[in-house]
Amino acid sequence: MLKVQNISFSYLTNKPILKDISFEISQGTNLSLIGESGCGKSTLLKLIYGLHDLNSGEILWKDSQVFGPAYNLVPGHDRMKYLAQDFDLMPYITVSENIGKHLSNFYPEKKQERIAELLEMVEMTAFANVKAKLLSGGQQQRVALAKAMASEPEVLLLDEPFSQIDNFRKNTLRRNLFAYLKKENITCIVATHDKTDALSFADMTIVLKQGKLVAQEAPKKLYENPTDKYVASLFGEVNELRASVFPSMETSEKTILIYPHQLKISETSTFKVIVQQSYFKGSHYLISAKHEETEVFFESLEGFEVGFEVGLGLVF
Repeated sequence: MLKVQNISFSYLTNKPILKDISFEISQGTNLSLIGESGCGKSTLLKLIYGLHDLNSGEILWKDSQVFGPAYNLVPGHDRMKYLAQDFDLMPYITVSENIGKHLSNFYPEKKQERIAELLEMVEMTAFANVKAKLLSGGQQQRVALAKAMASEPEVLLLDEPFSQIDNFRKNTLRRNLFAYLKKENITCIVATHDKTDALSFADMTIVLKQGKLVAQEAPKKLYENPTDKYVASLFGEVNELRASVFPSMETSEKTILIYPHQLKISETSTFKVIVQQSYFKGSHYLISAKHEETEVFFESLEGFEVGFEVGLGLVF
């Protein structure tokens, strides 16, 4: 089990980056960290790996404390691997050599089998003998991911691991990677801005805001019951509306959070909006509209002209 207990950290003593963060996850869990830029996601990964010394609190992996550089000549826990956003590849050696850099040469056949397995997983077999400096950013990211997994870590810490990979390969790669991690019972923590990482593949999602942990839930529960607009907005557009605008709800002035897909066009509704823009999303349109001075987003199978008035009701 990974235990993070009341940790706080700051690069400058008067500006804390993380404040009293605590959580526990069991081995084999896939945890996603989400939040606005600068909220502390990357720093939290570095602390778990042991790249910085904590101001307070402690981090334990299997009841063994994780120490920072003040206690280790070479920072970084030996049973963990951390993939930073800069990839950390050797530019003048090949893809295969980068992946196998820290694998033992004592069993060369086993080493080559492991490299080949990882090359296939990240769909880079055809580039095995290409020097890393000649690869695109997305290709380098895939190689860095394979390199991080090469020595079979117990904990894999990934900082925006798919940020430079095109959607054509990203979807397959994610499915392959997270299926492999589950099969091998490897704990994975992913810092991400991508709601797909947080919803489709995570067992647990943690939301950070200004260095504080503001929500921790299973992805489905967090999405369906966001604690506030900040949390909901991390999964896409969200509307904050007065409950009284919908006749079917109570007439109090309390506000409710509504995702665009939870609104439907209703000819009988008294809640009228004026269309501002229609955005084609493939399977549907995302419509931006105005109700008085409030911006409202809803989904529709058809687009609308600017200025068109539409009545909206609740799907549920």
